[in-house]
Amino acid sequence: MKVSVIMGIYNCAPYLQEALDSLYAQTFQDFEIILCEDGSSDNTYEVALENQKTHPNIVLLKNEHNMGLPTTLNNCLAVAKGEYIARMDGDDVCDPTRFEKEVRFLDEHPEYAIVSCPMIYFDENGEFGRGHSIERPTKKDFAKSTPFCHAPCMMRMEALRTVGFYTTKKEVTRMEDYYLWYKFYKAGFVGYNLQEHLYSMRDDRNAYIRRKNSNYMMGAMTDIEIIRGLGLSPYYCIRTLIKNLCLMIMPACLYNVLHRKKVNKIINRRHQ
Repeated sequence: MKVSVIMGIYNCAPYLQEALDSLYAQTFQDFEIILCEDGSSDNTYEVALENQKTHPNIVLLKNEHNMGLPTTLNNCLAVAKGEYIARMDGDDVCDPTRFEKEVRFLDEHPEYAIVSCPMIYFDENGEFGRGHSIERPTKKDFAKSTPFCHAPCMMRMEALRTVGFYTTKKEVTRMEDYYLWYKFYKAGFVGYNLQEHLYSMRDDRNAYIRRKNSNYMMGAMTDIEIIRGLGLSPYYCIRTLIKNLCLMIMPACLYNVLHRKKVNKIINRRHQ
């Protein structure tokens, strides 16, 4: 197999078929799909099983209980046969040319270990925003935010083996992709963002998530580890501590207002 698609699937039964159909429609077809069901409470596993019966390139795994995304993706990687590893979430949709363009890029640019792209955001009412990505992220870009969208990425399996796959320690919960990119760059690998929107992420324009204060502190400590590990200025350590402290003490109502303002900015930019 040229490509192994790794998907952790969890409570995504209403959307999984649409996600898989977008893979079946790819213009590049030399890939396997590795699905790992992570203890869903709905019929996600049954939907996956029905697809496996009619598509011989599907490998279906099942965790004994909910283990979280990093462990689930590592379970997929343990059986993957592809030279390249593509991510995909069970409730999103790929452009039909995504794999063709990402494979071509990695084939033609051996100096890059990661390729990704900005995402389109949509909900039940349709598309409401389009993201932006830095074309050639450097180490300094880690001080701003994660330099690559996780779900649309494609990576070299050789590089993933070198960095030890996904980190599963509690401290990087909800930051497994950011930490993976950090390990790539620390090991000397670099990545590239195609300037095309080849992936659509299902999102709720009205939703927001407030993490527990302990999560913000763990996030701040992980940010500081990454900043130090990449040899960046101590200034960024101070900035990330201030940012996470502000998020910890911010009232939920204000957080919601700022979230909506950010989403509306995306929507307005899209329609300009």
